[in-house]
Amino acid sequence: MPGVQQSRAWGSQQVFLNERAIRSAPLWVALALAIPVSLALVGPSGAVTEKSPVRVYQDTVLPILEKHCYECHGDGYDKGKVAFDALETDAQILDPNLWVRVLLNTRAGLMPADGKPRLSAAEQQQLERWIKYDVFRIDPRNPDPGRVTMRRLNRVEYRNTVHDLLGVDYNTDHEFPPDDSGFGFDNIGDALTISPMLMEKYVAAAQAVIAEAVPTGPRKPAEAVVPGLAFEGGNARVKWGARQVIFDEPADIHASYKNEKPGTYRVKLDLEVNGTYTPDPGRANVVFQVDGKEVLDQDFGYYDEKTFTFDSTHEWAPGEHAFTLTLKPLVHAGKKETIIDLFVRKVTIEGPLEKDQWIAAKDYEKFFPRAVPLGQSKSAKQARRAYAAELLSTFASQAYRRPLAGEDTGARLAALAEAVYTQPGKTFEQGVAHAMAAVLASPRFLFRLEAPDSSQLTARFADVDEYSLASRLSYFLWSTMPDAELMQLAGRGELRGNLDAQVRRMLADPRADNLARNFTGQWLQARDVEGIAMNPRDIILRDAGEEASLKQLFAAFRAQDEKKAKELAQKIDAIVDAKPEFDKDMRASMRRETEMYFGYVMREDRPVTELIDSNYTFLNEALARYYGIAGVEGKDLRRVTLPPGSPRGGVLTQGSALLVTSNPDRTSPVKRGLFVLANFLGTPPPPPPANVPALEASESEFHGKEPALRDVLKLHRESPLCRSCHNRMDPIGLAFENFNGVGMWRESERKQPIVAEGSLITGETFRSVSELKRILVTGHRADFYRTISTKLLTYATGRGTEYYDVETIDRIVKRLEDDDGKFSALLLGVIDSAPFQKMRTQATVTAAN
Repeated sequence: MPGVQQSRAWGSQQVFLNERAIRSAPLWVALALAIPVSLALVGPSGAVTEKSPVRVYQDTVLPILEKHCYECHGDGYDKGKVAFDALETDAQILDPNLWVRVLLNTRAGLMPADGKPRLSAAEQQQLERWIKYDVFRIDPRNPDPGRVTMRRLNRVEYRNTVHDLLGVDYNTDHEFPPDDSGFGFDNIGDALTISPMLMEKYVAAAQAVIAEAVPTGPRKPAEAVVPGLAFEGGNARVKWGARQVIFDEPADIHASYKNEKPGTYRVKLDLEVNGTYTPDPGRANVVFQVDGKEVLDQDFGYYDEKTFTFDSTHEWAPGEHAFTLTLKPLVHAGKKETIIDLFVRKVTIEGPLEKDQWIAAKDYEKFFPRAVPLGQSKSAKQARRAYAAELLSTFASQAYRRPLAGEDTGARLAALAEAVYTQPGKTFEQGVAHAMAAVLASPRFLFRLEAPDSSQLTARFADVDEYSLASRLSYFLWSTMPDAELMQLAGRGELRGNLDAQVRRMLADPRADNLARNFTGQWLQARDVEGIAMNPRDIILRDAGEEASLKQLFAAFRAQDEKKAKELAQKIDAIVDAKPEFDKDMRASMRRETEMYFGYVMREDRPVTELIDSNYTFLNEALARYYGIAGVEGKDLRRVTLPPGSPRGGVLTQGSALLVTSNPDRTSPVKRGLFVLANFLGTPPPPPPANVPALEASESEFHGKEPALRDVLKLHRESPLCRSCHNRMDPIGLAFENFNGVGMWRESERKQPIVAEGSLITGETFRSVSELKRILVTGHRADFYRTISTKLLTYATGRGTEYYDVETIDRIVKRLEDDDGKFSALLLGVIDSAPFQKMRTQATVTAAN
């Protein structure tokens, strides 16, 4: 039609008219074309009315449901507690929670079920259009960006932000409790609560960080640190990367330090007592000596992460000086599982303390670029106050990720600094440092505060202002604060207009490794690899069908049959030692393989389907040997082209994914199937019913035989309570059975050959894991596009997706389809989306009320 332009947003369901076309068309044509075609209704008199959503349901949607769905969800049937013929009121018909499920299941091909014909393309389109625009009431021209709870910095973000702001590497994993997660991620605003205890830890952290970073004067005594790990000796242990001794066993550990100049030295010993969450009666005596002189003799009991610092001064000549720490148990721990740890954090040596030996303070010019105004005159005091305000205003603007506004120009912070540096014995630098610590304890630092664009305050959905956009970008891609270039562009109002170039720049920066590390660490659970409990010995023996040998070994020990025990131990060791070693280095390599693989897809703009299947991965010599791949040498992981026929391409068959989806002593096809359904197809089954017996309980039905997992699961699926979900999970999980619980390739389990064939609930059949991956890439590409778009959007925006986000996700999927699935289409689709670019305003709240 002349003057009609097709809209990409609504496809064939929406047309926009230019002004001339509307003026020249008859009134009823103009009105009919100005609203969605499915809603235009022309009455007998030529008047135009808009069909109600319920009327459209009755005329268009209900016939589709009667044709395809009533066999399970109508005519007296209510499978899944859904009966379409029981929808009577408008509220029941237009319930978004119901239609989200319908949309998900019809798109994924799960409904109609049991091999019944799927909806035709036209029927699916009609159904989706009604759900999106009538039930969900989505305006495709102005999508709802959703509600985002003000987000606290999580542990990773806090650590990175403090490092980029002040150059301090603060160990948040140790100092702060784990962050709660929501929707699979630990940066979700609704989950990032703050308790009084955590607030106390933030205040302590602010003081510790500032004390480490900011000098308290232009000159200071020289300082050296002997790390706790330098202490060696009897019963010295390592835990969490620190030197550990325990209250239950005596310890005698030593370290030394060599000074160059004579003088007075201060020695500071930092210890930490860390009990478990259950208080314990264990006690120990600790003695610390410097050059054989006892400077500490104290008894310690249970504490939950309490630190202690002990100072002593010494007159030293140049030379080597010895530090000795001994621990003597006094009262042994009451329970074996509640060990009390004593950590030797460090010994700090300051000196010589004589002022004529002091040196220039590190980074002094960085924090105090000009000389401090001296004197007690009124003008000198005013100059000091103005200098403090200048320094603190600059620092607070960096820490708050936006300029100070209104009356808050640094004057209040300068007053706080002045209240300290005017005290006897205090310096100007100490006052400024005190105010800087207050900045780090402020909600404006700890939380990511956002604001709408000042020109759109009356709009329902406004663009976030450019400073908020800079923070959204940097914490999404880097997990840290915006850098100077982002802040400068935001200050000039030019960031939104240069997004593509900035995204390319940010992806090329090493800090983008944080996206690969933190997104895959949670989406694919790769961060769990190094801590998950696994028993490779039991797994290898199960593969070999030698579990009975382990039981016989224990029986021989109990019977004190040393000869039998030795024979069995040698047999078991031979079986286990024939396999590559599974140790902490192997775990770390598996995690890095996944992170580097995702980073490669991201930086090289590869198709995202390569996350499922490809002909390459990242290996070092040890990991390649573990996988059975020859020709790889050296310790560094690098991109390796896989040999033809290798099943290893894609993240699903990497050691990290196989490990986190296993039980400690065997594989878990159920976990592996659920992993694929939830993280790659977006169709996780509902939680299992209560009191379902463990899978091992089914083994009793085999009367003493050791069945393969495939046979046990087959028996388990015979229960009507378990069948519907396990029919979806098990075939997928069983396709990975050639990989044992720690990711090694195997041909058999319990001396029975592995059978990795099966069929999906949607009908496709496969004979190996490689065929399954190809089916996922070809036949379920749209499902994967939707799922990874949902996951990345959730991670980027800090909230779970809602029904009104369907349009946003559909647009990202369309972008992927139009650009051959390239990662840039996914990433820019998320960044360009309404949930990332916009926010609800007060006008939205007013309209809702």
